[in-house]
Amino acid sequence: MKKAALLIVFFISIFFTSCEEVVDVDLDTAPPKLVIEAAINWQKGTTGSDQIIKLTTTTGYFENTIPTVSGAIVYIENSKNERFNFIEVKKTGRYTCINFAPVIDEQYTLTVVSRGSRYIATETLKSVAPITRIEQNNEGGFTGKDIEIKAFYTDPANEDNFYLFKYTYPNKVTSSYYVSEDKFYQGNEIFSSSDDEDLKPGGEIEITHYGISKQYYNYMNILVSIAGSNVGGPFQSPPATVKGNIVNVTNKENYPLGYFSLSEIDSQKYLIK
Repeated sequence: MKKAALLIVFFISIFFTSCEEVVDVDLDTAPPKLVIEAAINWQKGTTGSDQIIKLTTTTGYFENTIPTVSGAIVYIENSKNERFNFIEVKKTGRYTCINFAPVIDEQYTLTVVSRGSRYIATETLKSVAPITRIEQNNEGGFTGKDIEIKAFYTDPANEDNFYLFKYTYPNKVTSSYYVSEDKFYQGNEIFSSSDDEDLKPGGEIEITHYGISKQYYNYMNILVSIAGSNVGGPFQSPPATVKGNIVNVTNKENYPLGYFSLSEIDSQKYLIK
């Protein structure tokens, strides 16, 4: 009996000792890809002249910093061949323009030249219906006890419109995104709504509506379905590879991540009562 007890203790000690061992997992690291954050947003009531494009690369899963890309040539041209240059803020990967001229339904072409490759994308600046009012419902959600916020707008009739909605909450690091098309409410009043079940009185949320193209709608629809509404941003690396509209014309196989979009936006802040 004593020998049997000693054997049991011996095997138990081996089991718990093995549980404490550190296992090193050798993860394959893919070559870094260029990430182009080129969202040109024109807030209603402003000139829209100040714009920013960011260049970074993908990196290892366990890395804490995102590498930036310096020394690139970045510019946008409209259909009249007017050129808007984006100049880098020294060694930051942030390229700024102070004289951009936004025009609704104008077509623009983005060009990025970096590390021997030329990247090009073409998009159209789309308008957005203004937010007409914001309402608060204190009996929302599945339980009927959650605070729900709705931002109303009237969709333009006789044209197809696509929207991106962004909700930024005081208690979350990331913002929530979702998309909509006016197929079933064209020409009618409709609303976007919050999806945070933990809203509290005194907190301030920011609501932004974007007018977007059909192709950008399709891109974001896929991205949100993969990552969920809390994607952090439409240009952060998704959990699966989603190709945007930017093409590497030097080497098509080495495509970048990110998307070139142009949107008129309406953004409002709301203090929860």
